Amino acid sequence: MNHLNGKELPSASLLKFTAHEFKKMLPKEELYSYQIDAPNKKHEFWQENSRAIELWTPAVAYQKLDYIHRNPVSGKWKLVNDWVDYKYSSGSFYENQSSDFGFLKHLGNEF
Repeated sequence: MNHLNGKELPSASLLKFTAHEFKKMLPKEELYSYQIDAPNKKHEFWQENSRAIELWTPAVAYQKLDYIHRNPVSGKWKLVNDWVDYKYSSGSFYENQSSDFGFLKHLGNEF
């Protein structure tokens, strides 16, 4: 289990960790689209003031996971036709038991 470092909230640690992982994984031509002009960072992957939601029951956790998986096909984004096909999602991991990400764990094993 990961412990707090005393400097940031768990949600901030997650955002920081995943941003560093994205920087390692994304090809340079895709990474370029996340560049920003800021004194403290070169890229921004997460929305400013991201809102952490406590997942106090499996039902709430699965509801949020379903929302995340279906977001790339929503009216606002329309990034793919089928949510399972979105490259940067865990949708395929849950639907087809396949993933390009080696760090995924099944949500059902965490409760």
